[in-house]
Amino acid sequence: MSNEVRDPLLPDRNLISSLQSLVDSLQNRVKELEEENAKLSSRLSSCCCHKIEEAFDRVVVDCNGLLAEGRESKTGGKATTKKKVVEKISGSNTRTINHHCKRYVALKIMYFGKRFYGFASEAQMDPTIESEIFSAFEKTRLLVGDKKELQYSRCGRTDKGVSSVGQVIALLLRSSLKETDASNENSEKIVFKEQHEQEIDYVGVLNRVLPDDIRVLGWCPVPVGFSARFSCLSREYKYFFWRENLNFLAMEEAGKKFLGEHDFRNFCKMDAVNVHNYKRNITLFEICPSDVRYDGNQLWAFKIKGSAFLWHQVRCMVAVLLMIGQGLESPDVIDTLLDTEKTPRKPQYTMAPELPLVLHSCEFESIEFICSADAGQALRMHLANQCRNYQLQAAIFNDALLSCLPISSGQRSLKGTTKKKASHIPLMSRPTEPSYEERRLKLNSKTYGLSKSS
Repeated sequence: MSNEVRDPLLPDRNLISSLQSLVDSLQNRVKELEEENAKLSSRLSSCCCHKIEEAFDRVVVDCNGLLAEGRESKTGGKATTKKKVVEKISGSNTRTINHHCKRYVALKIMYFGKRFYGFASEAQMDPTIESEIFSAFEKTRLLVGDKKELQYSRCGRTDKGVSSVGQVIALLLRSSLKETDASNENSEKIVFKEQHEQEIDYVGVLNRVLPDDIRVLGWCPVPVGFSARFSCLSREYKYFFWRENLNFLAMEEAGKKFLGEHDFRNFCKMDAVNVHNYKRNITLFEICPSDVRYDGNQLWAFKIKGSAFLWHQVRCMVAVLLMIGQGLESPDVIDTLLDTEKTPRKPQYTMAPELPLVLHSCEFESIEFICSADAGQALRMHLANQCRNYQLQAAIFNDALLSCLPISSGQRSLKGTTKKKASHIPLMSRPTEPSYEERRLKLNSKTYGLSKSS
């Protein structure tokens, strides 16, 4: 047995051999990956995916009759038309896309608000008008990029149950035009020219996928600095009501007192956290008849126009006007409530219901909405059908009313003895809400208490 001691610093031949083998293996793998990368690059250069996507876009955007047919027939074999068209184009992607040209567009929108939890989707309540509209954007592949990059703005944030025939939103949407402003850093993507021809028919495309109670009325290209909220010059609301026995002269006198700039803190739901200026300018007040009648009663509307409005301002104004029309309050109560030095606290009263309120129009400088002939004709046909449907529903309810059993004389007298008319408490004799200053003081004390405890 040898007693020779091995020097630990001398290299192990077996270890060197295994390391060399590993290096050779890695080098061979690198060569394989380089060859595979070259093959993939060659395939990518000859890829026609963009052609497939463009073909899909043409189907979604231009095949109006085919998609409309698939949408309208929900029970027959045509209901799956759109699905089948998509499946025929293999490899298509229906998610939002980033590489298309886009342009900043304003859309004029109408909606019947009865079934919605307001316009805005931030309240985490569904359905909202905004959530339905963005769902339509996604279905039609009109969104380009992430939602945060759309520069989205809305003119009015209508509440639950409120309708509109003139809401305006603005955002970046996909464009079929290619020419751009070369001086802009994003010129390869954003279209700036005013051309309308050969552009996507935004009205027709969106209306084919929107629910029946929402429709786009028109579109207009706008500059990137445009804001549907802050570029708006004025907003006009209508509030419908039945004529009945209201005193129109008294309501007209009272309504004229709203004209001009006033502090409307007693005619709104106060938000002392976010709103600190309650002065608003009312430029128009009218009482207008409509051509709708029922059972000898005519439908009328208050028309109120201003630069901007506070939360629930129109419904609070209407509530007081109707009290005046019923003879429960004097027109002079408007002056008293507008004088916030003498009346710093709002009397407690119930605002008018939301269903008759309509955002009628939003005014902008140099904005003219357009609509293609085909989309306009389809829009008018749809709205006419909706009118007929609601008239049919009204006829059914009226038929049920006529079918009710007659009230006997005994029942009539019993009804008269049990139902009492609620007595009216004058507004200025009612309990009041906290003033703005009192609300701010309470908020500041809470903030101070939290900071002190922390």
